[in-house]
Amino acid sequence: MAYKAVMEAFMDPARIVISPSTASQVHDWLRKRVQRGDLPPGMRVSETEVAAAIGISRQPVREAFIRLASDGLAEVRPQRGTYISRISVSAVLSARFIREAVEADLARAVALARPADILDRMADEIACQHRADHAAKVEDFIESDDRFHRLLAQAAGQDAVWSDLERLKAQMNRLRHLSMRVFDRSFTIGQHQAILDALCDGNPDAAETATRAHLRQMLTEVPQMAAAQPDYFTD
Repeated sequence: MAYKAVMEAFMDPARIVISPSTASQVHDWLRKRVQRGDLPPGMRVSETEVAAAIGISRQPVREAFIRLASDGLAEVRPQRGTYISRISVSAVLSARFIREAVEADLARAVALARPADILDRMADEIACQHRADHAAKVEDFIESDDRFHRLLAQAAGQDAVWSDLERLKAQMNRLRHLSMRVFDRSFTIGQHQAILDALCDGNPDAAETATRAHLRQMLTEVPQMAAAQPDYFTD
C-alpha cells in the first residue's frame, strides 16, 4: 500500500492542532501508527506527503521524524529517504527482560498489600479482554492489556515505573500488535487471571511465578513471528 493511501486511511487531521506542540502531536500519531503496524516495517515515509495530509509546514514533520528515529522506529537513509525501521529482536528481548524483573517485584508487593479497589479494576480489565477477544477487536484487547499492567504498578504505589517501562518497549509493542492477531488471546487472558488470583490470595510467590511465566511467553512468540515475517525483523 502506498504511503499516501495509508495516510488517507488512518489520518485524522482534526486531531492535529497547530501550536508549538505540533511536532509532538505528529510524532505521537506516527509512533502509534508504527506500533499498530499501520505503517509497516520498510515503508518509506515522506515529509512532504505527511505535511500535505495534515495541512502544515514540513518543519514540525521533520522534527517528528527525528524523534521517531531516536525511538528506533524510523531510519534515515542518505539520498534515499526515511523508512520505517524493522523490528529489532534484540530490543524486544531486552525490554522483555527488564519488564519481567520489574513486574515480578511489583507483583510481590501487590500480593502483600492487596488493595481491593485496584484488584477489582484489574478484574474489570480481564472482563474487558474477554469481550474484546470475542469481538476480535485486537486494538481494544491490547489497550486493556496495557491498563492491566499499569494497574499492577499503581497498586504497588509505583505509577512512574510504568511510564519508564513504556518508554523502553516501543519495539515490544510492535511485536504485540502482530502476535495478538496470530496467537490465542484467550491464553493471555488466562495468564492475567492467574496473576490476579495470586494477588487476591495474598501469595507473593505465586504472583511472581505467574507474572514471570506471562512475560516469558514472548520468548516463544518472537522466533515464530520472525520466521513467519522475516522482512519485518532485524538482528
